[in-house]
Amino acid sequence: MYYPIKFKPVYKDYIWGGRYFEKFHRDLPDGVIAESWELSCHKNGLSVALNGELAGKTLLEIIHADPKNILGTGFPLDCGEIPLLIKLIDANDRLSVQVHPDDNYAAVYEGSLGKNEMWYIIDSKPGAKLVAGLKEGVTKEEFAQAIKENHIEECLLDIDVKPGDVINIPAGVVHAIGAGIVIAEIQQTSDTTYRVFDYNRVDSEGISRPLHLEKALEAIDFESGSRNVKCEGINVKVNENCDKVVFLANKYFACERYEVNGSFSEKCDGSKFYIFVCLEGTGSIEAGNIAVDFNAGETVFIPAAIGEYKVEGSFVALKTYVPDYTKDIVEPMRKAGCTDEEIYKVLNN
Repeated sequence: MYYPIKFKPVYKDYIWGGRYFEKFHRDLPDGVIAESWELSCHKNGLSVALNGELAGKTLLEIIHADPKNILGTGFPLDCGEIPLLIKLIDANDRLSVQVHPDDNYAAVYEGSLGKNEMWYIIDSKPGAKLVAGLKEGVTKEEFAQAIKENHIEECLLDIDVKPGDVINIPAGVVHAIGAGIVIAEIQQTSDTTYRVFDYNRVDSEGISRPLHLEKALEAIDFESGSRNVKCEGINVKVNENCDKVVFLANKYFACERYEVNGSFSEKCDGSKFYIFVCLEGTGSIEAGNIAVDFNAGETVFIPAAIGEYKVEGSFVALKTYVPDYTKDIVEPMRKAGCTDEEIYKVLNN
């Protein structure tokens, strides 16, 4: 029988990190902690199960033993991995200006998937900003010249952010997380990043991190300057104990925020897995006779074959999965009374 699974976080100590995750009552390693990889099939941070009979097994081992019942019938049996990677990011200092390639470019030049991602702002200092695109009209030639002359920041599109904001970052969009921002990130299973500018900083040994300018200039979508970067979301009532906001759905992932004070039940129909990322409060997920508790800052994986499960507590959490547009987005939102315009907005973010 399958059950809700939690995994051991994999920590990354990049120079821009901090100690924010201590607020989640974690026993952190010494030094700065920039990222916590919550659920990952990637070789650079492979998840290991923490609870139940699968404890100690890697996520890849769990999938390979029974891909149909873990991933679901909606995925090829030879898929071999979960196509999503879930991170928590503590940007105590600002991240480099960077871009991710799309699937086609990454397949040719990196032998990997591309990297589409989205950010949910968990916390931020007053006045916090991030980069999400280039200013309208900036061309490849102008951007290359700005890099050469070290005034790239004049080309970047800065936006103000606050807790609860959702930012969609498709492959090809230049971006950078600003200082004082904590983020839950949902992304493709990829660790390919092309660094464009790192604010001329060096590490503890006086060494600058490498840039990837040639590939970055090829990967950037210079037509994305006018896109709407924030996803406002559409409210959908689940029951008297649970409201959710549907933020976006694309071929890579869907993201919804659940606000729960009580309980509700859902069902895995065997076609796909689900992932819950708890942002605030505490709760539990029960399937069969197995209940798994979770707290703020924890992630729970729901295998495709788990069947009906009950969720209860007082918490706010993100739910993410790889959607079937009609079955998972259009039909449920229409049944809940959403307009076609609202549904289209979710699919077009």
